[in-house]
Amino acid sequence: MIGLDTSVLVRHLTDDDPVQSPRAHSIFEALTPTEPGFISITALVETQWVLRRSYGYSKAQVEQAVHALLASSDLVVEAADSLRAALGLAAQTGADFADCLIQVSGARRGCSVTYTFDRRATRLAGMAEPAE
Repeated sequence: MIGLDTSVLVRHLTDDDPVQSPRAHSIFEALTPTEPGFISITALVETQWVLRRSYGYSKAQVEQAVHALLASSDLVVEAADSLRAALGLAAQTGADFADCLIQVSGARRGCSVTYTFDRRATRLAGMAEPAE
C-alpha cells in the first residue's frame, strides 16, 4: 500500500498541471485491490477544502469526487464509514462537509456535544456554541 497526499489527489482530480497531473494519473492507474493507495482522513478533508476554495468546485462536485474515491476498490480510505455519514449529513442539511465530519466523528466517539464558535455549524444536531 502507498499513501496519497493532498497534492497528488488534487492533481489527479483536477488534471490541472501538465507535469504533475500525468504523474498523479500514473499512480492511480497502477493501484490495484491488492496494492491499493491509502488516503488519510486529513488528506481527504484538505482535498475537499482545496477543491472548494482554490478551484471553485461546488459542494455537489466535491461530494461527487469524494464518493468516487470512496467507491474505488483500489483505494483504502481512513474512516470511510464516517466520511460516508458526513457526506450524507452534508447532502441532507446543506452544511459544510468538514463540519459534518467533525459532528459525525464526535458523535461516534460518544460526545454529548461538540462546541464550536462557527455559527453555521451549530445548526447541526450535536454542535453548539459554548456558553459565555
